[in-house]
Amino acid sequence: MLVYQVERRVFDEEYISSRLLHKKDRTPKTVGQRVADQFRCSSGRAKSVVLSLLPILSWLPSYPVKEYLLGDMVSGLSTGVMQLPQGLAYALLAAVPPVYGLYSSFYPVLLYTFFGTSRHISIGTFAVISLMIGGVAVREAPDSMFPLNGTNVTGFDVDARDARRVQVAVALTTLVGLIQLFLGVLRFGFVAIYLTEPLVRGFTTAAAVHVCVSQLKYFFGVKTKRFSGPLSSLIAVFKDITSTNITTLIVGLVCVVFLYGVKEINERFKKKLPIPIPGEIIVVIVSTGVSYGMSLSENYQVDIVGNIPAGLQPPSVPDFSILPNLVADAVAIAVVGFSMGISLAKIFALKYGYSVDGNQELIALGLCNFVSSFFQTFAITCSMSRSLVQESTGGKTQIAGLLSSLLVLLVIVAIGFVFRPLPQTVLAAIIMVNLLGMFKQVRDIPALWRTSKIELTIWVVAFVASVLLGLDYGLLVAIGFALLTVIYRTQRSVILGQISDTGLYCDADEYEEAAECSGIKIFHSNSSIYFANCDLYVNSLKQKTGVDPTRLLAERKSQRKHAKTRSGDKKDSSQMFSCVRYSCGLNYLQGH
Repeated sequence: MLVYQVERRVFDEEYISSRLLHKKDRTPKTVGQRVADQFRCSSGRAKSVVLSLLPILSWLPSYPVKEYLLGDMVSGLSTGVMQLPQGLAYALLAAVPPVYGLYSSFYPVLLYTFFGTSRHISIGTFAVISLMIGGVAVREAPDSMFPLNGTNVTGFDVDARDARRVQVAVALTTLVGLIQLFLGVLRFGFVAIYLTEPLVRGFTTAAAVHVCVSQLKYFFGVKTKRFSGPLSSLIAVFKDITSTNITTLIVGLVCVVFLYGVKEINERFKKKLPIPIPGEIIVVIVSTGVSYGMSLSENYQVDIVGNIPAGLQPPSVPDFSILPNLVADAVAIAVVGFSMGISLAKIFALKYGYSVDGNQELIALGLCNFVSSFFQTFAITCSMSRSLVQESTGGKTQIAGLLSSLLVLLVIVAIGFVFRPLPQTVLAAIIMVNLLGMFKQVRDIPALWRTSKIELTIWVVAFVASVLLGLDYGLLVAIGFALLTVIYRTQRSVILGQISDTGLYCDADEYEEAAECSGIKIFHSNSSIYFANCDLYVNSLKQKTGVDPTRLLAERKSQRKHAKTRSGDKKDSSQMFSCVRYSCGLNYLQGH
């Protein structure tokens, strides 16, 4: 039997810092020198700054017209066709008149073409962000604030209410843009790593529940107030379910069935179809024609989009007096908008072999929101459905986004009035069908159950908290919980066992094939030791190895006192030396 004895000196921090390691001599710089270094300008540095701020200058001069232009044109037209109905629909979620959805589908898309680093994502209105804005607008400008004064009619002044909600949405968008710009300038793009994929997917699934429930009143034609929680909205709709407008419901059901069928056809035959069938614009055009021809609003009391002003509005300064009430909401919207944009941008960048800059994406989104807010828009981010269309129809660069924004501009300037008879239930149907992709994220649960229980827990917490507490507080709880799981993972330690006939060592408690080596305990911790886990590290080491150095030391001292022979003394000294070194090592961990 071979016996190995390994002796290794126990180092302390003082010995290492004073004898083994010596810091390099460096001449300290004054604050003035550091500021001067940051602002020192050269031609190379100036060029680098300009190219980083305007990424379009790095690829537009070498744009291969013959290879890319046709694909970008087809992609831009296809995406623009989707932008139109989605802009109108998501304006309902934002609690503002539909024309502001068109404004939000033009200005930000145009700006992102120049400042964005992703070549494939489609910037514009998005259901989750629109719903968060709508919740704030309704909270700050409820119906009760605008009574019909001087009349015996019960109700409220719709025009005054909508005007105030637009002011709230615009001011909120300005603040969101400022926050994103501030974070981008301070190079805070790395915060995206803390928004893990399970957190984002659980949050967006909960948002889909909120969005879907909020559209039920338009789908059924029921007159109810807008509530913050899905359960409240659902209860309110079912309380007045007997007042359902049958015509509205029939139109909505027909649109849902048609749109779902078109989506299935596009998905099943996407390799054979040159471009996806534009189901949304077909539904909008046909339903608008039917509504106009049959006078659904006058004869059947179907709610319609109504007046859509022609042309663009002149720039105006947002109402900054209401900004103090919007700070918390703006932070949540800024974080969600950036996380959605950067996550999708990274997917396309990885697929096509280019890189995206998280800090520049923050600056680009901040400029899109801040500058556009002066032209009466609400906050935007990228849309998953439109981005997939923009990529799948041959889009190579943001020239496709530029063309889609010009298509929206044409509608705003020339033919917006055509959509006045459009039933609101059609817009609700478009929103609901577009949520199918988010609801399919529930399939993550069995996959996460097999791969990582911690990731599954993050998904579930993000979903449940966002459904019950609302999207703003739900996101805060989800991020806090995700950070706690990071701390938990740094405190986990295991005893490793060897997989037979291999050099692999795995958790002996987790896997049956992992067998501990006889007479050896291999203790493994998957993180560095710091103040939050040092005590747990020591306690876990004692528990899993079954060795308590303090107790052993006391026993060895007792044995030494009663030892009678010299050989016994020598043997005890050898054992004592090993135990003392182990105890010193643990005491060092406890002290540091």
